[in-house]
Amino acid sequence: MKNYLLVGVFFLYFFFIGVSFAEDNVYVGSEACKDCHEQEYENYMKYAKKANSFESIKKMQKKLTPKEYQSCFECHTTGYGKKGGFVSEKETPGLKDAGCEVCHGPGNLHVQSEDPDLITRDVSMENCNTCHSKDRIDAFDFKPLLFGGAH
Repeated sequence: MKNYLLVGVFFLYFFFIGVSFAEDNVYVGSEACKDCHEQEYENYMKYAKKANSFESIKKMQKKLTPKEYQSCFECHTTGYGKKGGFVSEKETPGLKDAGCEVCHGPGNLHVQSEDPDLITRDVSMENCNTCHSKDRIDAFDFKPLLFGGAH
């Protein structure tokens, strides 16, 4: 009986430790990727249109209702609606464009540990479907490029 109790205590301890680690994996912004991934960062900033994606919705803001404008944040910012994600230009300026973490996931734990298993490394078209859905592609006459300039 004592062994079961001990195993149970260890299980609960590691479960809650794991939960707290998961909660700590928040968005840090593309700037945090720059030191270790300098070439990818430079290519992304130079060639990827989504590196400046917030500009396109700012241009449209006057033509949109506040609700329509806010709905653009899901695809034109990093982590909108998620823990540690984009809130506003003023509160989270480093997340106002669609950055590295849109495709690779929140980077806080990866940046802290440099563990490559704590970030999505193998991005596929399925990762892109959240924003690059058929409806959006048709509506905006847009063609997604999986490796369009970033890597």
